[in-house]
Amino acid sequence: MTTTADAATRGLVEIHNVHKSYGGVEVLKGIDLTVQPGEVVAVLGASGSGKSTLLRTINHLETVDRGSVTVDGELIGYEQRNGKLYELREKAVLERRTQIGIVFQNFNLFPHLTALENVTEAPIALGRLSKDDARELVLGLLDRVGLADKAGHYPRQLSGGQQQRVAIARALALKPKVILFDEPTSALDPELVGEVLDVIRDLAQLGTTLIIVTHEIGFAREVADRVVFVDAGRIIEQGPPSEVLVAPRHPRVQEFLAKVLA
Repeated sequence: MTTTADAATRGLVEIHNVHKSYGGVEVLKGIDLTVQPGEVVAVLGASGSGKSTLLRTINHLETVDRGSVTVDGELIGYEQRNGKLYELREKAVLERRTQIGIVFQNFNLFPHLTALENVTEAPIALGRLSKDDARELVLGLLDRVGLADKAGHYPRQLSGGQQQRVAIARALALKPKVILFDEPTSALDPELVGEVLDVIRDLAQLGTTLIIVTHEIGFAREVADRVVFVDAGRIIEQGPPSEVLVAPRHPRVQEFLAKVLA
């Protein structure tokens, strides 16, 4: 959902022939996927299909055994020399990773920091902003996610939905080109899911590239530009939600949707 000229030139994700194994078990079996700047892609699939692993290779939380991932043509986590990929030093990996925000299913907030401190920590630590400038930015971000009045609260004083909204504000603080969501509502009580989906829905209108691993079929139908279905480490079907979620072609997708929509 590209809405600005700016967004059209940033946030292109290209995944080429990515393979990943754990202990001899191949989890990703040659994934090819291009996500256009400003596009909202929902990744669906059964548990254990490889979708979260795929997400984590994009920002190099998982290394790849073969293949490559680039954002705007730049390798994430690696550099290429003489036709071979070499992993970057940790400091360089962290610097490139700042282009890609990620929101985890279990929030991952620091329990000893307030909401404000959790979100300001990265831009201050990386020298991006002064303490005063970071505070001003973050108060605006907390207001955007509906938590302006919770800046001084610690995670234990917040509901699960509020903690996840703080995590989304934290992902936005470094002004990333891409934001990844790894089942952002799966750890929430059902009555709290809507408030988090509302924030993601708003982000989808701003032109940031979003890749969302989710089990919320209705949300994917409403928000995504494209649905990608992963099964046993491969992409077996992709297309507009109006096609994949309404009239899927692949028997495995048909079977999956019949079960989850029953």
